[in-house]
Amino acid sequence: FTINSSRMGKRLIGRRRNKISATPNSFKIFGSLLGILMLVACQSATLVKAPESKTQNDAPVHRLPTTDPEGPAFKAKKQSETVKKAAVESSPAPAVQSNTEVAALPRVEAAPGTPSPGLAQPQRLANAKYKIAILLPLSGRREVLGRELLDAAQIAVFDLADKDFVIYPFDTKGTEAGAAAAAQEAVRTGVDLILGPLLASSVRAVRPVAASAGVSVVAFSNSHEVAGDGVFILGFVPQQQVDAIVDYAVEEGLYRYAVLAPNDAYGRAVVAAFKLAIAEREAEIVRLEYYDPAATDFSRPAKAIADYDRRHKALLEQRAGLEARDDEVSKQTLKRLEKLDTLGDVSFDAVLLPGRGQQLKAIASLLSFYDVDQPAVRLLGLSNWAQTANIEAEPSLNLSWYAAPPRDERENFFRRYREFYGRPPAAIASLAYDATALAIVLAQSKSGVAFSPDRLVQPYGFLGVDGLFRLRPEGVAERVFEIREITRNGFRIKRRALTVFPQAGG
Repeated sequence: FTINSSRMGKRLIGRRRNKISATPNSFKIFGSLLGILMLVACQSATLVKAPESKTQNDAPVHRLPTTDPEGPAFKAKKQSETVKKAAVESSPAPAVQSNTEVAALPRVEAAPGTPSPGLAQPQRLANAKYKIAILLPLSGRREVLGRELLDAAQIAVFDLADKDFVIYPFDTKGTEAGAAAAAQEAVRTGVDLILGPLLASSVRAVRPVAASAGVSVVAFSNSHEVAGDGVFILGFVPQQQVDAIVDYAVEEGLYRYAVLAPNDAYGRAVVAAFKLAIAEREAEIVRLEYYDPAATDFSRPAKAIADYDRRHKALLEQRAGLEARDDEVSKQTLKRLEKLDTLGDVSFDAVLLPGRGQQLKAIASLLSFYDVDQPAVRLLGLSNWAQTANIEAEPSLNLSWYAAPPRDERENFFRRYREFYGRPPAAIASLAYDATALAIVLAQSKSGVAFSPDRLVQPYGFLGVDGLFRLRPEGVAERVFEIREITRNGFRIKRRALTVFPQAGG
């Protein structure tokens, strides 16, 4: 790697031998000392952490969650220990129950001027105890996205890794063949765990290669169809988000639903998840419409969902009947109807809109135009609403509800990424950080086979950038969501996300 100076500090601009490890010791020690000075001066460092237990010298210990409540503790890298202890002592613990154990994926605040992550130490590669592969599209159509995920992984290495841990990037080229070739090269290198790839089709290509070598895969896909048999997906699957928003809506007394979804794989997956969630809660879908995700005009599906033609016809008939009368009551009623475009209510209490961005804003505006207004009919959304810029500026979305991961740690990660690289990351870059941090935490636990499926499946879960999560035996990451209500000033939290997972028999 070579280093180049910039406003944002040291930045990674190249790579050598296609390998990445933790930063040089001199940079680590310099960063730690400078971090201590910053902490003393500002008392501002923060660290997401698990509930504390005490050792004999009364020092706080982060415990890796296992089926044994007294399971082995994990530790951060030695060079950063003083900084992390100071951060723990200066930061309040999150609100978690004291009788549970959640492995926090720690954040270490980088002091201004510290070097960027990912500076290679080739002499360490051969001696590293744990070798991790990360498979990403580092060339081709999705190269920029792949690079941003790799950048996020490097921050985790910089934060947490010690000399026993090294991460190797492999280019999938964004294709199935490229992913299979990358996995084969990773296996030949002797890696202990594969992180990535990104696309479901690439995960399918990697699965047999990894399985033949007995290597687990933690992929960034959100397709449950590729999970299982040693493959775990970290992406946000639709079913969990849908369950979260439907749970809240039903508790608020909403039982009749409409859905207006894009006619693509994602939209159909959301509808399937919604049908399952509705059936389990004894609610019903009374209207369902799809739209072309490439369209720019959504008037037809919006009118269909709003039942506009029938309601508009009912208004015209009512007006005609009133105009035929000459009494004062009819005249007053007719005057009130002049301000309306439809007559009668819609047959549902809420509309699920899985879209995002300008598409979401346009559809919400059209629904309001066709007299589907909040709060009489609530608009509902999923976590991708959080990626819609200035969502609060669309009046028709005011008072809408949506499910989203907890915000604070995610914002902290995005801020740090911008400080390191001088640009914002992709929305899913947090997956690469959490996957890498998870691998480091398990490596540092030094208990049995660090990356076996049994070690990856932790009942208490991990507290990461996107909140609490745990890998399930079927290969899907179980996540928690908060419920937000959009306001003109942003949003308010209607229901907070869980901070611990319920335990069987607990």
